[in-house]
Amino acid sequence: MSNQTHCNGRLPLEGVRVIEFTHMVMGPTCGMILADLGAEVIKIEPPGGDKTRQLPGLGIGFFRSFNRNKKSVVLDLDTPEGRRTAIELIGTCDVMIENFRPGLMAKRGLDYASLSALYPGLVYVSHKGFLPGPYEKRLALDEVVQMMGGLAYMTGPVGRPLRAGTSVNDIMGGMFGVIGVLAALRERERTGRGQEVQSALFENCVFLCSQHMQQFAMTGEAPPPMPARVSAWSVYDVFTLAEGEQLFIGAVSDKQFVTLCRLLERPDLAAEPRFATNAQRVAVRPELLERLGAILVQLRVEDLTPKLEAAGIPYAPIVRPHQLFDDPHLKASGGLAPMRTDDGGMTEIALLPLTMDGRRLGVRRALARIGEHTQEVLSRLKAIV
Repeated sequence: MSNQTHCNGRLPLEGVRVIEFTHMVMGPTCGMILADLGAEVIKIEPPGGDKTRQLPGLGIGFFRSFNRNKKSVVLDLDTPEGRRTAIELIGTCDVMIENFRPGLMAKRGLDYASLSALYPGLVYVSHKGFLPGPYEKRLALDEVVQMMGGLAYMTGPVGRPLRAGTSVNDIMGGMFGVIGVLAALRERERTGRGQEVQSALFENCVFLCSQHMQQFAMTGEAPPPMPARVSAWSVYDVFTLAEGEQLFIGAVSDKQFVTLCRLLERPDLAAEPRFATNAQRVAVRPELLERLGAILVQLRVEDLTPKLEAAGIPYAPIVRPHQLFDDPHLKASGGLAPMRTDDGGMTEIALLPLTMDGRRLGVRRALARIGEHTQEVLSRLKAIV
């Protein structure tokens, strides 16, 4: 896309029309990214709305997080009329997204084989648990594939596999769906034909763990879980400071170690011959961390962090998700944007983590109410027909 187009305020995917049959996280993430990039995304919801809207507990934020910038149309796909309308509407779109259980879309006549016969230019994106193979008919969840794809083993302490603290495979699976869409649209410019794109949770998780697979291939030793790993750096850990506050500090070079010791007013540590190099320090890492811990426990996080910042020492407070609403960098850089919710309230939402021509891709419309755009979209369809 040219700079001139950016200057005119247009978005990269303006003019691309997407129809989305999704729920939960993976499919909606794909649609949301395409919408943020400027595509018109029409989300098809069943009567009563996508059940994701009503999830409790840790799922309560799914719908708000992954469905912005979309239109909502209600269709009953369990009726012949609803399916006919859906097929007509698909014919007006460039891209179709779905993430329902294997076989469901085929049962409704909304699978790629059926639709591509009618609309050969359609780019059809399926988000599943597994790509074609022995596992393809299994149902999968993010937690399931984290267990079988190596991630839970690598995340938890020895003997205690632990899922990552967010829907990493669902979200990345949606991202890979977008990558497939962009490549398929580009190929369609040359061939005039669409294609089916498939993205899957299990293969996504295997991709995340590929570095650990190669570690084994190169060393012949199975990598231990991250909490039990042998660190490549001597000072690369979470320390408890005064009043029980915690801070991650990483001094990953000899120069940074000397600087840290000077900052802590303990140049004697840096002067000890057995702490002279990183390799020597790693060999006695437990003792070194114990000695540093005894110093750091006397210091306050708010007093230490400005000094670490000024000295160029990597550090990080242990932040909880709710505290990110007040993060000064996110607020100043435009990483959070206001969005009107489907119940008429307001919230701040995290934007895509990228800039284009120096600008963030923001929120263009309120979170759609159930069926809010049904009349608008279907009346246009009748006008076309």
